[in-house]
Amino acid sequence: MSQTSDRESRSEEQGWATAKTLAEALPFIQQYDRETVVIKYGGHAMGQEETAKLFAADAVLLKLLGLHPVVVHGGGPQISRMLDKAGVKSTFIDGLRVTDEATMEVAEMVLSGAINKEIANWITLAGAEADVRGWACRARTPG
Repeated sequence: MSQTSDRESRSEEQGWATAKTLAEALPFIQQYDRETVVIKYGGHAMGQEETAKLFAADAVLLKLLGLHPVVVHGGGPQISRMLDKAGVKSTFIDGLRVTDEATMEVAEMVLSGAINKEIANWITLAGAEADVRGWACRARTPG
């Protein structure tokens, strides 16, 4: 079998697999037509280019199918790396980060800056304009 035939065969198999997936998803696509769907994109899933491309392509596909995807993203590992670089000590209680004012500043910079822009870029490259809306949180002091 030639390389061209082998590639065509793989492409055809992928096409059938995609068609099968869409056929299985059709009842859900119809059920959620024009509905807002929330997609959680975790910090541990980020940072791998191929995963980011697939994620963005899926989000664009949902939009093209009539749904309104909203991406809510994590960024714990990225925040931890930046806190280490900035020399800010992280504290965790029962697996949850205790967020003081210094930590919040770094978290906001990472989440609203680098991560939002990266996700928006991947979605744009996948074929849709990303509407980026960050929500700024402020640390509250007890009392």
